[in-house]
Amino acid sequence: MTLVAAAGFYAFRYGLERPVAATYALFAAVALGGLAKIPGTGRQRARTMLRLLPVCWLLVIIGTYLSVRTWSAVAGMLAVGFALAFVAVGGPRPAGAAPGLQLLYILPSFPPYDPASLGDRLIGTTAGTALLVAAEALILTEPAATTYRELAARAARTAAHCATLLGGPPYTLTGADRRTARAAGRALRPLTVPEAERPAGPGLRDRALADIGLAARTLLSRLAQLPDAPSAPAPEATVALRAVARLATATTACLRAGPSPVAPYEELAAARAHLSALSVGPPATGTRAPAPARRTAPAPPPAPPAVLRRHAAVLEAADAALTMAAAADLAVRGRHARVPAPPGRFWYAVSRSPLLWWHRLRGHAGRRSVFFQNAVRIALALTAARLVAGVDTLPHGFWAMLATLTLTRTTMDETWHTIRLALAGTLAGALVTAGTLTLVGTDTAVYAVVLPAWMLFAFTVGPVKGVGWAQGLFTVLVALVFAQLAPPTWRLAEVRMLDVLVGSAIGAVFGVLAWPRGAHDELRHAAAGLLRRAAEIVVATSASVAGGGALAAPSGVPGHRSLRHAVILAESAYAQYQSEPTHFGGGPRAPVLPGVDWQATLMAGHHTLWGSQRLLRPPLTALGPAAAESAGALGERVAGRMLLVSAALDPGGDTPTAPVPLIDPAFAEFGTEPPEAPRLYYATVSWLESLMTDLARIARGGTGPAAADEGHRERPG
Repeated sequence: MTLVAAAGFYAFRYGLERPVAATYALFAAVALGGLAKIPGTGRQRARTMLRLLPVCWLLVIIGTYLSVRTWSAVAGMLAVGFALAFVAVGGPRPAGAAPGLQLLYILPSFPPYDPASLGDRLIGTTAGTALLVAAEALILTEPAATTYRELAARAARTAAHCATLLGGPPYTLTGADRRTARAAGRALRPLTVPEAERPAGPGLRDRALADIGLAARTLLSRLAQLPDAPSAPAPEATVALRAVARLATATTACLRAGPSPVAPYEELAAARAHLSALSVGPPATGTRAPAPARRTAPAPPPAPPAVLRRHAAVLEAADAALTMAAAADLAVRGRHARVPAPPGRFWYAVSRSPLLWWHRLRGHAGRRSVFFQNAVRIALALTAARLVAGVDTLPHGFWAMLATLTLTRTTMDETWHTIRLALAGTLAGALVTAGTLTLVGTDTAVYAVVLPAWMLFAFTVGPVKGVGWAQGLFTVLVALVFAQLAPPTWRLAEVRMLDVLVGSAIGAVFGVLAWPRGAHDELRHAAAGLLRRAAEIVVATSASVAGGGALAAPSGVPGHRSLRHAVILAESAYAQYQSEPTHFGGGPRAPVLPGVDWQATLMAGHHTLWGSQRLLRPPLTALGPAAAESAGALGERVAGRMLLVSAALDPGGDTPTAPVPLIDPAFAEFGTEPPEAPRLYYATVSWLESLMTDLARIARGGTGPAAADEGHRERPG
């Protein structure tokens, strides 16, 4: 930062005598290298900055021409401010770059209105950005982090190892194998992955990588919790597990630039279909079997319930492995993938990038999205600051807007805490600035000598010591810069203090008016809404299974889309909640609700979606009266439990306050074994049981063994 900012400023200010270009070269480096928080290594940040250069040009041009009138600059600030903040829905990189891009619009949007200087402004912006790109790529380079693809490949390799052990004697996993599987699953959780490697973008490959992570975590969890095999396991289940192992191995190779896993995929699909056909059981009671045309061998006796439970678990693992392989091929080869991707699960595989961006933007264009809330808050605050600076002719109003941009936070408590520190730091910096300007006067040579050393000190100490130090050191830094552009007086320190005070006050006002609790409230609303949507899906799915498919609907029904949207909103709220500080100067932050495992809430939504899609896959088997009654009753019980937990997370004004027990008595009903129940019944029960485990984890706050991994299915009690 010091090398780039100093080189650009001095080259244009003293070498070429172009002060406008010098200003823009310095602030381009400050904007993209300091104010922006672009994740990744230096080379990754350099690539991102290079792609952002045309956006920087556009912002400088728009800001220059809209500064002709205060009203046009204010209107532009509202539109540009919202757009740049809302683009955070595109993932960590655009979210990190947004504050720096805001600064590159704010700088030219202030008087004087001088389109003739646009050339110098663009030259300075280009030079500062180019120098920063070179410095990031070449100076003090960092080692690259492990990519998400590689983490997924390691998880697939672990799954292959586990499936191999389960597909041969002694047909079980050791404790070490289970711990390894859970560790591989935890490594794929988004919050444990570096931001630069997190698959959070709206594009096809990022969506496919996210699906790989979910599928791999589900597969590892199902393999680790597979019921013990009988003394002589069914050969069909063993064949399916060995096919899972081969497909997981092929998926590992695919993720490491190997061939598409087409043949292993087809092998597992055939083994799954065969196992499913063998596990359907006899026809439902009350149906008439067709008369045999000739004498045939007697039908084999129905498989015992323990075998059918294991078959259901193996089929779940096979479905997860098939999904993981299809997603891996999409992530590596995009629209040239050869593995047939189911259209309902991979709807994005046939959509172009603009349409995928539109889906992401539309999904968050509502007041319940934390991205929308943050964009509205910062856009209104910056617009108000620009209006005050223009109407009151605030000296150096640019500093007021910069204070609003840097001090406004997502919660009111955090904003107030930040403002107090910033004002204290700015006051100290203003005193140092006033003394320096009074003693040195107009001797620009002194400022030119001191500036690089102060830059190094400010850019090193400020981020480490906090916002108070950063504001104080930056106050002195901008004074040293502007003292070389115009004759300085000690009143420059007074103006700086006034501007920061005005900008802080505006940020505080809009922090109070616009969603002052940030993700604290929104997380409760989003999680409760997710569980309500999930309850609807559970009832509809269990009713469809109980009715033998008469009520079945495709996976793209509105209920599934609503639940998928609710999961997206809850995940974004949870991610922001995790990023908000856990304590301030006055003590620790109170949690949204003590003892709640929010990650379990998100996984309950994913498990509901995946299980419903799997169970509604045609053809459905008639269950028979006893099994149908049991499946329908269990589905209604689980849905009711979801509604109770939803009301506890986000109670209304007249919600009953009776406590919700941690362990629901319905767990005892999952052991029911209706006579001649087919495999579909046990698959449904297994799905509902996993949802009950998720709900129990939500209530007990992720404590105990079940919290070790989001897919761990230990039955409470």
